[in-house]
Amino acid sequence: MMAGAPAATPPVNGPALRDIHLPPAPSWWPPAPGWWLALGLLLLCAGFGCWFWRRQRRRRACERALLSAVDALASQYRQQPQRLAAELHALLRRAAMRFDPSTSRLGGEAWKAMLSSVTADMPTVDALASLDIAMYKPNAELDVDATTAAVRRWLSAAWRHHGKTLPGLHAEALLPERDHA
Repeated sequence: MMAGAPAATPPVNGPALRDIHLPPAPSWWPPAPGWWLALGLLLLCAGFGCWFWRRQRRRRACERALLSAVDALASQYRQQPQRLAAELHALLRRAAMRFDPSTSRLGGEAWKAMLSSVTADMPTVDALASLDIAMYKPNAELDVDATTAAVRRWLSAAWRHHGKTLPGLHAEALLPERDHA
């Protein structure tokens, strides 16, 4: 009779096994190496973006300062065309010398060719070349607004195109010196 037998008999072939179980979920820390790489690239891109933004902001501020110096000269010497022509010409010479120091010796057609190498706008180049003549004439006929606009266009073009390759180009070096008298 089997009435007195135990209810569960141990298996004959070995121990009792548990059911299949899954390993614990992976921890969120430390991240996998791919996440470290992604974070490093993100930080590198953010750093480069900040550097580029600050550099462009500084360049735009210098360009605005340079162009406002042209406006200041125009308002200061509007009634003295000879003096205005001399000051604007000196500003152009200083800007050109930042690109190529040999431009200090240029004159006539060579100076005009250097001016046209920055911008191909011939009315602008002609207005700038006329400063050579106007600064030596006591009663110079000078269209102040057109000449100032031409100087602004040339300086802006020179600043944007040639300034990229010249790390030493700073607007402060181009600004006219203040009279200390």
